[in-house]
Amino acid sequence: MSTTEPATAGGAAPEPSAPNYLSHKQILVILGGLMAGMFLAALDQSIVGTALPQIVSEFNSLDKLSWVVTAYLLTSTASTPLWGKISDLYGRRPLFIAAIVTFLAGSVLAALSQNIEELIGFRAVQGLGAGGLMSLAFATIGDVIPPRERGKYMGYFGAVFGLSSVAGPLLGGVLTDGPGWRWIFWINLPIGLVALVIVAAVLKLPHVRRSHKIDYLGAAIVTGAVTTLLLAISWSGPGNGWGNGTTIALLVGAIVLAVAFVLVELRVAEPIIPMDLFKGRIFSGYAAYAFLLGFAMFGALIFLPLYLQAVKDLSPTRSGLALLPMIVGIFAASIPSGQLMSKTGRYKVYPIISSVLVGGAMVLLSTLSMSTPYWHLAIFMFIMGAGLGLSMQITVTAAQNSVPRKHMGTATSTMTFFRSMGGAIGTAVYGAVLTSRLEVHLRDIVPNATQTMIDGLAKAANSVQALHSLKEPMKGWALHGLVDSMGDVFLVSLPFLAIALILAVITPEQRLAGRSDGPQKPEDDENVEASAAAAMH
Repeated sequence: MSTTEPATAGGAAPEPSAPNYLSHKQILVILGGLMAGMFLAALDQSIVGTALPQIVSEFNSLDKLSWVVTAYLLTSTASTPLWGKISDLYGRRPLFIAAIVTFLAGSVLAALSQNIEELIGFRAVQGLGAGGLMSLAFATIGDVIPPRERGKYMGYFGAVFGLSSVAGPLLGGVLTDGPGWRWIFWINLPIGLVALVIVAAVLKLPHVRRSHKIDYLGAAIVTGAVTTLLLAISWSGPGNGWGNGTTIALLVGAIVLAVAFVLVELRVAEPIIPMDLFKGRIFSGYAAYAFLLGFAMFGALIFLPLYLQAVKDLSPTRSGLALLPMIVGIFAASIPSGQLMSKTGRYKVYPIISSVLVGGAMVLLSTLSMSTPYWHLAIFMFIMGAGLGLSMQITVTAAQNSVPRKHMGTATSTMTFFRSMGGAIGTAVYGAVLTSRLEVHLRDIVPNATQTMIDGLAKAANSVQALHSLKEPMKGWALHGLVDSMGDVFLVSLPFLAIALILAVITPEQRLAGRSDGPQKPEDDENVEASAAAAMH
């Protein structure tokens, strides 16, 4: 088959002219700017955690602590499909520049915050820019690199994501222990300015303007749906209880808004997320896979630093260094797999192996104890990193390859949206499991425990500093209960990874298009229809 675009998710014919892909030298220059922008967004998902204790001490606002994280997560997740859709209409370059400027403005304002309310608001501004940085970087790669060659470059993006996951806690610890927590925001300026200069100077892609109409109603509804869901799982559920009326009302509201969003998208002329995308088995399969992998992945990324700091008594800086085996695993898997995908045009096997490796790592992590040697943990983290590296960006490439070029930005941002939502929901679920199981394990561990003692130990487990200030034997009891509860958390991910494995097996594969694939020829019609049918069914 020789086509401009691979078979589309909706079964449409390929577009009439070949894409204007860039040379290897041009791609490398652009790649630097895109990777810097993506690194900014990914870094800020993890760098704030190690600074939160100092922020709370300065602003004396423990009751609003979670909002510093939730505000960023909320706006970045809700805005992701909007950036993708608008960039399809107006072009990648102006939108990517706008995303960088928005993110940097939020960073400056966050660094200058004088109270917790200002910090929460400015973190929301940061998140708004981050939603564009993540999705537009991948969409731009889809514009300038043929699907067949994309794997060679997407591996580096996977490595950047892994690096940010490890560098965040490390850098956050170093800056917090040194010049202070405000520098976790100032550090974004030099990185962001480099990305801004490169993108403004070299990212000049041809864009054909077409008549358009922004789906403002859909944008409002999807933002409302994401907001109510995250409020339920990140705020009301953990704080008020999952059976609380407010929590239930928020969850019901999220479901109603999600249904309303689908109904609106089916009727508008220019939907933010075209429902036709989900008619294709490749796109819908990997969107669900991205959600499930995000669900499982964030559990490890959140609880491993807690284990290292609470149980192994490492400082934030040292705990960041201790996570290096995971980034080594991501590098070791993402770059070679990307090269092989580009060489063969095949990708189906990698998500399958990925889900098996991540599942195996979760089983191994569930065996952690107070006395587990670090070299055991290092092996577990390497396996986890290798599993993540085999699928994080390959699934995006597969999804991009299955949709029309005009929907590249929308498809990419939708994949990012599903992974972010998986992470957000997974984080909330894991937190609820940890809290509920901690009390159960403490009752088994503490002899003749009263409810007051159990509540006190459980409350101490919410803070590394509080845990370490306990006297023996209470400190040992609390740490033992925390480790056992973490084991339960890791096991909770297994059913979701099993579903991800099934999806990876049953989702059809469509060979990646190469640079030489030109306009469709009449004699290719039969092959196009067959390929489209495979993608659809």
